[in-house]
Amino acid sequence: MDLFETVQGKIVIWIILASSIALHEWGHAYSADKLGDPLPRSQGRVTLNPLAHIDILGTVIIPLIMLLAPTGGFTMIGWGKPVQVSLPNPKTRKRDDMIITACGPLVNLAIALGCAILGGLLFRLGLNDYAKVCYVAIIMNVSLFVFNLIPIPPLDGSHFLKYAVNMSEETYTTLSQWGFIILLVFINFGPTSAIMGKVIQVVCIPFKFLLERIAGA
Repeated sequence: MDLFETVQGKIVIWIILASSIALHEWGHAYSADKLGDPLPRSQGRVTLNPLAHIDILGTVIIPLIMLLAPTGGFTMIGWGKPVQVSLPNPKTRKRDDMIITACGPLVNLAIALGCAILGGLLFRLGLNDYAKVCYVAIIMNVSLFVFNLIPIPPLDGSHFLKYAVNMSEETYTTLSQWGFIILLVFINFGPTSAIMGKVIQVVCIPFKFLLERIAGA
């Protein structure tokens, strides 16, 4: 039986997901703090402690149900506790918001890169089961990167869409009210779901290539 078909393996997948989501939110909080926004630190979000970033429903309950259900598999959804920002400097508000927004997904790419290097070394050492965990972490973090860049509120990509089309705050707020429903349709609609899957596969290519080169494959 494959490692990730066991209950223990699925728990490992959940730990990877929860940790990756927590680090994603930390990326938002850390960058906001460095840009002079006091709100994330005042709310205790500038920390690597995952408990500060976990959403009980989105990080724990829903992913575990999807994983441990009889038909559970690798595909699942999850989210963390959103980082709140105040963007106190009006002169750099747009720039700061875009940097803070980008840092969450970029942390996921950084994790994927680290896992590619570590996974390659573990394969080279013959520690294949541990290396497979790194391989899963690559796919998981690339998936989080791509998913979060979908331009639908409340995902990070919606911030870039707002600035790209010069959307008013009123319009963005109205769109946000319907964002979750639109997102559910998007990820469950065959063509858009297939496109997202293809994008994830393409973004995974350099990380898999690096892992295989280090492993000597």
